[in-house]
Amino acid sequence: MRRMTGQLLLILYSFLFLLLSPADLNFVVGFLVSLICIGMQMFLKDDWERYVLLICILAGSWYCVGICEFLPVLFYGFWTKEKRGIMILAVAGGIFTGALGNVNLSHGQMYLLIVGILLSLVLKLKEEAYEELEQEYRETRDDSKERNLLLHEKNRSLIEKQDYEIYTATLQERNRIAREIHDNVGHLLSRCILIVGAMKIVNEDKKLSSSIEQLEESLNTAMTSVRESVHDLHDDSVNLREVTEELVGEFTFCPVDLSYDMGYDVPREIKYGFIAIVKEALHNIVRHSDASKVKIVMREHPALYQLIVEDNGTVKEPIQSGGVKAVSREYQSGQGMGLRNMSDRVRMLGGMMQIVRKEGFRIFITIPKEVS
Repeated sequence: MRRMTGQLLLILYSFLFLLLSPADLNFVVGFLVSLICIGMQMFLKDDWERYVLLICILAGSWYCVGICEFLPVLFYGFWTKEKRGIMILAVAGGIFTGALGNVNLSHGQMYLLIVGILLSLVLKLKEEAYEELEQEYRETRDDSKERNLLLHEKNRSLIEKQDYEIYTATLQERNRIAREIHDNVGHLLSRCILIVGAMKIVNEDKKLSSSIEQLEESLNTAMTSVRESVHDLHDDSVNLREVTEELVGEFTFCPVDLSYDMGYDVPREIKYGFIAIVKEALHNIVRHSDASKVKIVMREHPALYQLIVEDNGTVKEPIQSGGVKAVSREYQSGQGMGLRNMSDRVRMLGGMMQIVRKEGFRIFITIPKEVS
């Protein structure tokens, strides 16, 4: 748009020559040639093509005064930083043509031509400065957007890390509370139950027997309630990610690639089921496979939980599937206890388990959230 504005301004400037000369055929030819050259400059990309056009313009201006009068707008399309030296020679040639060529320019026309060429140069310099400023603005905007994206990603990572630390601290606190209840309250209740039992044995007053029995029953109920609460707290304090990472860290048979993408509110049954399945799968790899790499994927989807355990090895001994729902033909006979236990756990959780033997061994488990 800025280039078109500059070209339009220079075309209007060239019409000032009409103040010093009549609007004859030469002026019309120069105007049409300038329009044609402006259009050609938009499509010519190679330097040699542009140089040929420039030479043709200079040659035409030697014989046609109209072309000479439109040299400012014609030169405007050729100004570039890289070829500025060549353009200075071209300008000198244009002025030389106007002064000594066959066009016979008057002193006033020469003055307008020189001023027009200088105006063309000034407009081109302003256009280049504007383009540089616009490019700098775009780079600054892109850098700012990139920094904002990086900052947003860093903040998101920090928030996730903070949430995970809070989640881990919560689980550790639950585990500590469960341990404190078990070690203190549980032991006190156990001692009270033993004391009441001893009182019940040595008691000879029948009036107190019913009270002692009620007390013993209340203490037993309290003990059962405390035990259940401790177990619930301990079960809820299990961190699926940490336990899985510990299992992977203790597995030295071959490298394991763990991909974990699960939320914090994973049901207790899913946690223990996945932990048991991963243990059994790693045990089977050591016992039955010659794999050199294992990949474990735990992923939470909007509607289901997913567990994938796969390796790139071949089976040294036949591993049988037992009660697995969807199994490849190689595994449809026998009673492999490991895979059978996995299948039973998955079935109890209402999910599906698939085993595929293709370029290794792959266990694919999905458990719907509404069932879990």
